[in-house]
Amino acid sequence: MSATASAVAPVVLLLHAFPCDHTMWSAQADQLTDAGYRVLAPDLPGFGGAALPAVAPDLDVVAGQLIEWLDEQQVTQCAVAGLSLGGYTAMALLRQAPERITALMLVDTKATADPPPALANRLAVAERAEADGNTEFLVEAMIPGLLGETTRSERPEVVDRTAAWIRAAAPATVAWYQRAMAQRPDSLASLSQFNRPAAVIYGEEDTVLSPLGEQEAMVAVLPNSVLIRIPSAGHLSAVERPTAVSEALLQFLAAQDQSKR
Repeated sequence: MSATASAVAPVVLLLHAFPCDHTMWSAQADQLTDAGYRVLAPDLPGFGGAALPAVAPDLDVVAGQLIEWLDEQQVTQCAVAGLSLGGYTAMALLRQAPERITALMLVDTKATADPPPALANRLAVAERAEADGNTEFLVEAMIPGLLGETTRSERPEVVDRTAAWIRAAAPATVAWYQRAMAQRPDSLASLSQFNRPAAVIYGEEDTVLSPLGEQEAMVAVLPNSVLIRIPSAGHLSAVERPTAVSEALLQFLAAQDQSKR
């Protein structure tokens, strides 16, 4: 795992989406660091420079490795932001070590388990990635779900960047995470037990992978939460509208800091 960090607390842990790497959060990491936070933005196992776990696919394994890595960074508590897969991982971290999370920011993700059609699609993608030995087939399949209509029509550089992430993802990593995400549990009960501050942030054009109903379901069970809409953005809102997402994270975190004074 790699990290971007300053020496100043409090700590914010940023967990990236599938099939990106930690650079997905570059704009937010810079803004948070400039605001005085210590930012940790790791590559999840299998992405970027991080090795894929040599065990059966399971997001609890990823969360366990994150806990070990945080120990290495001498971080006992932190605010956690996760987008999509990063959100699933944040919820796995919450199930294992809720005492370590001071605030939770769930970005374009969902707490419910996959329904049968989505689960079957994940398993089919895993099998094809292994059979093809590359991820080129995913570029056309994933872009419409990952990026909002505004981004696809007006921000070609974001489309190209996202396509590059898809192509860079190793087939073994794609297969491992598709199977891990397919078996993730429903996390609504876990969220209902989290009494610390939480923000649910979503791109208004994310209508396929994490639609508004999923966001409202998380807000409904989180005891201390806010819902934040990012206009003109789809599923990868942090990449599509980096300034808006950075401001949302900063305003939410600043409000928590102010409440502690």
